[in-house]
Amino acid sequence: MSLASVKVGPNRCFVPPSTGPSPTKGFADLDEARAWAAGFVHWYNDNVDHRHSSIRYVSPTQRHAGEDQTILAARHALYTEARELNPARWSGNTRSWSPVGPVTLNPERHSVIKAHSVQNNIQPLAA
Repeated sequence: MSLASVKVGPNRCFVPPSTGPSPTKGFADLDEARAWAAGFVHWYNDNVDHRHSSIRYVSPTQRHAGEDQTILAARHALYTEARELNPARWSGNTRSWSPVGPVTLNPERHSVIKAHSVQNNIQPLAA
């Protein structure tokens, strides 16, 4: 499967095949561009087959809805059971399935996140 790369500002994003034809030659008009972008956003956020590694392989929508904690707890239980049933297959610890803390697109803005957390009384979760 080949993934096309689409220029988006100074960065690039990968185009999944399910969002339609790759827009490497541009779009016919603004409506076509908007329709493609809407499909891409839906695929990126809502597709449970698109799991994001930075948030422990859950979809952004699952994380936003708070479903990640239940999903990760189930994965932890499954891995623990698999390791107990066949310890010879495991040379070390299992993958960490603990929920991650706040995730940002712009990590350099840590002070903004901290201020928001303090202002809204948001406490970090214990690992």
